[in-house]
Amino acid sequence: MPATSIEDALGSHLPFVGLPSETLRALAAIAARLELADHALLFREGDPGAFAFLVERGALIAEQRSDGRDIELRELGVGELGGLTSMYVDKTRSATLRARGATSVISFPRAQFLGVLANHSALASALIGYLGHKVRDKTKLISSLMARAGRDPRERVVCFDTKPYERAAFEARMPAELRVAFLEPRLGPQTVSLARGYPVVCAFVNDRLDRAVLAELARFGTRLVALRCAGYNHVDLPAAQELGIEITRVPAYSPNAVAEHAVALMLALNRKIHRAHNRVRDGNFSLDGLVGFDMKGKRGGLIGLGKIGLATARILRGFGMTVIANDVAADRKAIHVPEDVQLVELDELLSTSDVISLHLPLTPATHHLIDTEHLARMKPGAMLINTSRGGLVDTVALIEALKSGALGAAGLDVYEEESDYFFEDRSDRAIDDDVLARLMTLPNVLVTSHQGFLTAEALANIAESTLASMMTFLSGAGIGALTNRISAASAASAASAASAAPAIDSATAG
Repeated sequence: MPATSIEDALGSHLPFVGLPSETLRALAAIAARLELADHALLFREGDPGAFAFLVERGALIAEQRSDGRDIELRELGVGELGGLTSMYVDKTRSATLRARGATSVISFPRAQFLGVLANHSALASALIGYLGHKVRDKTKLISSLMARAGRDPRERVVCFDTKPYERAAFEARMPAELRVAFLEPRLGPQTVSLARGYPVVCAFVNDRLDRAVLAELARFGTRLVALRCAGYNHVDLPAAQELGIEITRVPAYSPNAVAEHAVALMLALNRKIHRAHNRVRDGNFSLDGLVGFDMKGKRGGLIGLGKIGLATARILRGFGMTVIANDVAADRKAIHVPEDVQLVELDELLSTSDVISLHLPLTPATHHLIDTEHLARMKPGAMLINTSRGGLVDTVALIEALKSGALGAAGLDVYEEESDYFFEDRSDRAIDDDVLARLMTLPNVLVTSHQGFLTAEALANIAESTLASMMTFLSGAGIGALTNRISAASAASAASAASAAPAIDSATAG
């Protein structure tokens, strides 16, 4: 397959989307494509700023030397434009950039780039818009840094990636003696310095808690990371244990909230509510293409039968559906399986269910559980619902099954690469994730942005449980008193049990 021309590549990425063809040709004429192997350098910290660049494929890692160590600052993904400052100011590079995996970069030499800019006003306008987005993104970090500078010395907890509805739930239940700093930015290599001096860090599902970030937290004095979620697949638990950082979570904030959202997706897809809503708003009251089916008498298959799975089963039984489930953990943990829910093998569930709903955590054993092979085993025209973790589903394979008609519909509250999109307002810019963009064009797909947990009751439970972990830890009661503590050993035990079969207890999903 021939490589995409530089001109076509530029035209598919911000800020160059929509530029006049003559401007794209002028840029392509001065540009060069650089193919970088994994770990290859684009430039080193201290090199002269001789060119700007666009990440066409793969990713670049920005690193900076500090205290004799290379600290990872951030990742530059596909479509990111860098080096613009060096086009106007004589300065050396402030960081080292190296490839993460095979990476393709389009470079623009300084003098030639400025020449194109001088002769094409459309390029100047596009860059202004692009930089405006970047400034807005950085504003959250700047405001957090300003708040950090005026920190209340009594603050002992810092919460990352907080939204107004979360803060309100926490503040309504906050003990009088506790002071918490609420920050908008997510926790990661760029923002970890904001945790300096805080013994407790509160994190959410898209915060980054790999070994590098945990090492910095340990260096800054953090001894507890309190997750305000149930899932912990984003945490390097062995690293946390080695570094002396305890991890707690909220194991079951509201199973009903997630179960009800899963069923809401089923109903909306079945009765084409999202399509009907859009039609009526446009004055189209036709019913063509909106035929659904009675839920009563249909077969609902649940993969995972923990707290959320059991709550979903109760709702589906209320519709008069036959409910079957696959979950080895049901036997392993001897949890009560209702008499009207039948445990079956995964193959039987896939091949006989009209609706399949996923209620299990993401582990190495469950990653891409729903792949091409398992999609092919599903009953033709079946509906798939995922309110657990995006990584359970191979999205590319899902799209192909939906396009071919093998799968009837999909309702997704989670997506494997959701961290760059979910929980944020991105309505003023294009979606540069081609898989997500393609998924959302399909009429038989309904995507929500990880809102299954979002009820008043769930927010209250999350706040109360997280605050209880914080106060127990700060009181000096000892790790034995942390009832919701996760250890590397317990996580490894769960993963080992999961490897025996594809589905495990959904109590850790959400």
